[in-house]
Amino acid sequence: MARLSEKSLLAVAAVIDVAIHARGQPVAAKALAERHNLPPRHLEPVLQALVHAGILKGVRGPRGGYELARERRRISVAEIVRIAEATNEDKDASVPAIVRDVISPAVAEAEAIFENSLSSVTIDRLCQQAEKTGLIEPAAHSDFTI
Repeated sequence: MARLSEKSLLAVAAVIDVAIHARGQPVAAKALAERHNLPPRHLEPVLQALVHAGILKGVRGPRGGYELARERRRISVAEIVRIAEATNEDKDASVPAIVRDVISPAVAEAEAIFENSLSSVTIDRLCQQAEKTGLIEPAAHSDFTI
């Protein structure tokens, strides 16, 4: 079974948190970190990567924080995972030939199938599920600001 890294899961959780809590004003990294019991320095590199990729928008200033850069229905889990994993790339030149030539290609094929499946899961869908399960109150606002 394919597993997402802790960093990927954290990135998805951060985007969902911003989608839920941004209600007209940015979500502070400190508040986001507190809700997930994380030190802000642990979360900041992931948030910055999501800003650079155009998923989140960083807002500077004393009331700054993060907002969605586009509608939550246009953000897929696969996209977030790709970004989170790219910030965690460890290139090891001393990989054994069997790993490089046999195992890695097989795993890459399985990961492509998994990623294709994740592409159909949107932040909007996850937010709606959180509303249905009672984890958050239904939003009575738009999920995106310009």
